[in-house]
Amino acid sequence: MIAPNQLFDDFQKNLSEFLAKTPAADIERNMKAFMMQAFARMDLVTREEFDIQADLLARALERVESLEARLQALETNPDEK
Repeated sequence: MIAPNQLFDDFQKNLSEFLAKTPAADIERNMKAFMMQAFARMDLVTREEFDIQADLLARALERVESLEARLQALETNPDEK
């Protein structure tokens, strides 16, 4: 008797070989190439780049808020520095 894992592996191998010989393989390759070209044209950023920019923006906003509060304090009390 064939082990269930071996049966599944054989089925998967046979299915892969079958699909490689059909137009489905060409369609898959063409679709992958199309998607890669589309993504390349979209000027996308990686998640890491996005996270870095989000962190920089958060720090800049904190700095702006701090400076606004300082300016407000200087405007209300012009004698203090």
